[in-house]
Amino acid sequence: MATFHKGELDTQSRAGLRTFAAQVGRSIRDFISPSGAAFLPLQRLAVVASVAADGGLWASALVGPPGFLSVPDLHTLQIAAGVHSDDPLWRNLQHNRAVGVLIIDLAARRRLRVNGKAELTDAGMLVRVEQVYSNCPQYIQQRVPEPTRVEAGDRRTTQSAGLSASQREWIARADTFFIATAHPEAGADASHRGGMPGFVHFLGDDKLIWPDYTGNAMLQSLGNLASNPHAGLLFVDFAAGRALQLTGEAHVVWDERRAAEFPGAERLVEFTAKEVLQTESAFSERWHFVEYSPVNPQPR
Repeated sequence: MATFHKGELDTQSRAGLRTFAAQVGRSIRDFISPSGAAFLPLQRLAVVASVAADGGLWASALVGPPGFLSVPDLHTLQIAAGVHSDDPLWRNLQHNRAVGVLIIDLAARRRLRVNGKAELTDAGMLVRVEQVYSNCPQYIQQRVPEPTRVEAGDRRTTQSAGLSASQREWIARADTFFIATAHPEAGADASHRGGMPGFVHFLGDDKLIWPDYTGNAMLQSLGNLASNPHAGLLFVDFAAGRALQLTGEAHVVWDERRAAEFPGAERLVEFTAKEVLQTESAFSERWHFVEYSPVNPQPR
């Protein structure tokens, strides 16, 4: 399989990053390196992108204590976390095995992406690896795990066609979210986005826009959107264990004048939500906020 598909190559060219991306892309492997195998069992949070039967994209959070992620061999990632039947991930894997998994260490500002094909098991989920690569620490707000897990409360999921006022307030305060995208042949991908609170703006009740900052130059999320506008967003309430999942469509805004209105923006991304899921008591792990990333662009 080629390192990048046409949507990624076209997007890299438009951004003037084609040569740089080719250099960075050499780090992509089809196996988990020994350093990755040492990193994964220490982690508590994995974000999984999956594809719905209608082509929609969803991002889901799987959490657990250290050890819930393991590496049986360098081509396999085991996730020992139950996938709830009310999470789109559960039903999506019934018909489409493509997943993108982002494992992120908020305290150390480290992240690893593991993309491939997954299957549900009695122990949780097994991912057969196709692509593995690290990302830089930029825009990750430092959060440290609370020393003890809280008692699991009553998990409650509500579904709606659009965002409520309280959900819009949640998003407007967010400093972090995760995005799921996919290419029809190349598979699914999960990525992190971060900035100062308020970096996600509203253009309407269900329409969002955010700045796309300088990153690893490979532009996988944007390249996927160039080929397939479906996208999923995940906002996590790290202190309360809540999750807000949105699915809809997104596109890249290349207008330099509009981008100039957002400090640090290379370009913008607009997203329109089509369906919303909010889950209370989504997980028992909690994280305590320490500090914002020192490279976050500051609002004017």
